[in-house]
Amino acid sequence: QVQLVESGGGSVQAGGSLRLSCTTSGLIFRACMGWFRQAPGKEREGVASIDRLDSTTYTESVKGRFTIPKGNAKNTLYLQMTSLRPEDTAMYYCASTGSYCVDPNWADFRFWGQGTQVTVSS
Repeated sequence: QVQLVESGGGSVQAGGSLRLSCTTSGLIFRACMGWFRQAPGKEREGVASIDRLDSTTYTESVKGRFTIPKGNAKNTLYLQMTSLRPEDTAMYYCASTGSYCVDPNWADFRFWGQGTQVTVSS
């Protein structure tokens, strides 16, 4: 059974930093992983992903501010968020494609955690 559990969300002021964590079980080693977010009244959007080759992809609005650190334990995924903005406020979800992949599309992700809330105040 695949499980993904996020932690690390919270409330910060604009310009602050947070690190989200995702602990997984039941996934094959080096399955593609990613982070998504959903703000109130908006659709869920892909934020960042990492594939089996350790290649990372970021949505344009977070480039240069968010990072998926590499070289972590095989069942742990992080999202380092810096220079946070009020528009980053959302529920953040850890996700996996459940399989090996290279350069995944956002639509390829099919396993999800319950989410962790990030709130950025101005």
